[in-house]
Amino acid sequence: MTKAAQKNAPPNAPTNAPTDTPEAHAAAQRQAALYPLKYDVKIYPVRTDGALKANATVNLNDAFAVRNIRIMEGSRGLFVSMPSFKGGNGEYKDICFPCTKESKADFDRAVLSAYEQTMAQKQQGQTQEAAVQEAQGQQMAGM
Repeated sequence: MTKAAQKNAPPNAPTNAPTDTPEAHAAAQRQAALYPLKYDVKIYPVRTDGALKANATVNLNDAFAVRNIRIMEGSRGLFVSMPSFKGGNGEYKDICFPCTKESKADFDRAVLSAYEQTMAQKQQGQTQEAAVQEAQGQQMAGM
């Protein structure tokens, strides 16, 4: 989030502060006990050499869906980018977002975990396909 966006954001808006601290984890566990969320994440990989790695849709507790979530590659690794719009002043603003650091960490963890699983399954499928093609090539050579 840009400095200007942070200044204009609601008090509970997420920041880019680290969320993998023991305190953040403990707070997330307390919040999960009060407000358990079930994330159903669908990943749509993108074939590009750019920063965009995939798009995602997240369904929260089978009651609320968020589309156009982007998984991006940055200088510090993968991160989740929420849907946004460009305001009249040229600044981008998130359309929707988790309101606490803990809920942002949970949301990001769910999306990035689903992305990693999808990419692992895709790679496994490509490996199996290559093995089948190699076996078929050897059979054809033996004829």
